Amino acid sequence: MTLLLIGVGGALGSMARYLLSTLVYRLVPSLFPFGTFVVNVVGCVLFGIIVGLAEQRFVLRPDARAFLLIGVLGGFTTFSTFAFESFELLRDGQFMSAAVNVVGQVVAGIVGLWAGFVISG
Repeated sequence: MTLLLIGVGGALGSMARYLLSTLVYRLVPSLFPFGTFVVNVVGCVLFGIIVGLAEQRFVLRPDARAFLLIGVLGGFTTFSTFAFESFELLRDGQFMSAAVNVVGQVVAGIVGLWAGFVISG
């Protein structure tokens, strides 16, 4: 059942990402990827709100947590998960691990994309 919830949530999140980024690109035509930028920031804010409420105000059932955080926000943007995990490392005083996570994923992601591009050509 959890896997189904994640799948449905992922589909909803992906559709929401498409709609929001398309709207932003229509409102702000530019070569800069404002649509993706807005989606990533909105996803992070929503992730923070859900986790904050779950930790401070009420307990979020595991299936609801999976639907919202892994499904909906995972489909909307995985950047929110990346930001949350980096935040958790910082909150736990793991500053070096947080830095390695942030710099490492960004650099490895760009290098990986480049390598895939080169391999495909």
